[in-house]
Amino acid sequence: MWLQILSEILKLTVFAGLTLAGILAIIIWKRDLKTKVTYMRFLVQAAAMVAFYLLFSYTTELLFVLVVIFLLSIFWGRFFCGWLCPFGFYMDLVAALRKTLKIRYWNLQDGLNKILDKFRYALLALFVFLPFMLGEIEPWQWPLAKFLAGPFKPISVLLSPVEPLVIPWESTIKVYGVNLSYPYASVIAFYSGESYALLCISIFVALTLASSFVVRRFWCRFCPTGASFSVLNRFKPFRWIPLLRLNKVEEKCTKCGICKRVCPAQVTDVYEQKGGDIKTSMCMLCLRCVELCPYEDCLRLNLAGKTIFKSRNWLEPSKIE
Repeated sequence: MWLQILSEILKLTVFAGLTLAGILAIIIWKRDLKTKVTYMRFLVQAAAMVAFYLLFSYTTELLFVLVVIFLLSIFWGRFFCGWLCPFGFYMDLVAALRKTLKIRYWNLQDGLNKILDKFRYALLALFVFLPFMLGEIEPWQWPLAKFLAGPFKPISVLLSPVEPLVIPWESTIKVYGVNLSYPYASVIAFYSGESYALLCISIFVALTLASSFVVRRFWCRFCPTGASFSVLNRFKPFRWIPLLRLNKVEEKCTKCGICKRVCPAQVTDVYEQKGGDIKTSMCMLCLRCVELCPYEDCLRLNLAGKTIFKSRNWLEPSKIE
């Protein structure tokens, strides 16, 4: 038993070491200030996807994973959506493909974008209360809630965005003995039945990839899981809680509008707000605005009041590199 534990610790240590080495390599190799953070985010997203595979390969209660992720949002806000969510990673890869093909993305109307942001709460409420809407809950079924089983299966929808492409359990899609998946594929297979599972999953994959190709981070704009992460920023009494904050210095902003144009979620608050902490629940803290803001120290990422990353003048050669 102890050998197995040591083996797992060694495996996780090597994985963490490779991830940190990759980040260090990007810091040294990538001198373009306009893309350095983007490359680092891709690496962290890929590492997060592998980490979720490792996590699901252990005997872990899904409810425990869900609670841990939600607790992280108390301190990190929606940093999880911008940097760690595997579904967000897939959409970023699709956007990178579109950019490589030099195809222009579509912007949604600001009003529609804000409606989609509110729609996520309706979806969240639907998934949470769906077991009670399907029929009466028998007394023997209540213990199943602990394992997200029986009629409480819909709650696992909240964890679907973190489902990696390769999963350590039986899947509807299997290639050369490898179980493949996609966000929400397990849930779709559960509700559609064995006969229609592959068809329904294929339609969902095609729709989400196509929509992400033309609209950046399309699913993130109404993802019900994102609702739980953003709720603390949405209500004023809780806005002081997150330790990780995006901050704007009004005196250094020239209203060039770059922050508004490069935001994958089309958040306009960074541009419109005069200064101070950006508290909108729509911001995923992807830091694309900080990365591309050409004014030194205008946008900052603060952790517990201390600046850990800030905008830099990429129009001129760096004095550090």
